[in-house]
Parts: sequence; C-alpha cells; structure tokens
Amino acid sequence: MKVLILCTGNSCRSQMAHGFLQSFDSRIMVKSAGTQPAARVNQIAVKVMNEAGIDISNHTPTLVDEYIGQEWDYVITVCDDANETCPLFVGKVKHRLHMGFEDPSHKKGSEEFVLSEFYRIRNLIKESFFEFYNTQIKNNL
Repeated sequence: MKVLILCTGNSCRSQMAHGFLQSFDSRIMVKSAGTQPAARVNQIAVKVMNEAGIDISNHTPTLVDEYIGQEWDYVITVCDDANETCPLFVGKVKHRLHMGFEDPSHKKGSEEFVLSEFYRIRNLIKESFFEFYNTQIKNNL
C-alpha cells in the first residue's frame, strides 16, 4: 500500500499526517511532499509529534515532482482549502482524497496560543488519519 500526502510547504500538516499514518502500520509506504517545500520541517510540529511518541525530526520537505512518475494507492491533500493552496497531483493514482486542516504555522498570538493550535491540529490529524487507516487501509493490506 502506497500513500502520498500533499500540501504546499510539506513542513507541518503533511509531515504530521505522514508520521501518524506510518506509525499505525509499518507495512504502509508513506511519503509526503509539497509544491513549494520549506527548507526544513517546522520545529513546533517536531516537538508536538515527539510528545505524541512519533519522531519526525529526520523528515525532509520534498518537492512533489519527485513522485509524479510513481503509482499510488492514495494521494491525500491536507491543506484547508485544496482549491487555493493544495497541489494537483497528475500521477497514476487509484484514490484521491482531501482531508483539510488549518495550518498551525500561520497562527498568530502568544507562544502558548500558537502551541495550543499545533496540539489541536495534531490531534485532529491523528483522529482523521486513524479513521482513514481503519476504514480504507487496514483490511486491504
């Protein structure tokens, strides 16, 4: 089973989703990418994922072009507005899904508020991808 998770910067939401989905079942090949990859994974995302027991500190934002020639069982966009910011993947894909989440890296306010938004989005991503795993993937491996 091959799953590609896409967003614009590939530094936060897609990396968290990648980490969670891979943690649910090591038989799934999970990759994530973006149309405008950031220089590195967001360090607050690394922190909140580490607190959830998942290390994404070695993940690297990747340009989506690297994966276009490959076949995928699922391509999932995670931007909160796919029509404006998420990439359109034109590769060989069996199933395309959109699971939109706000970008916590765009939140403004106190350090505590921003961190609380990272936790909130992390938890939403975990819940959504766990449901996806249980309903779409688990019985097809």
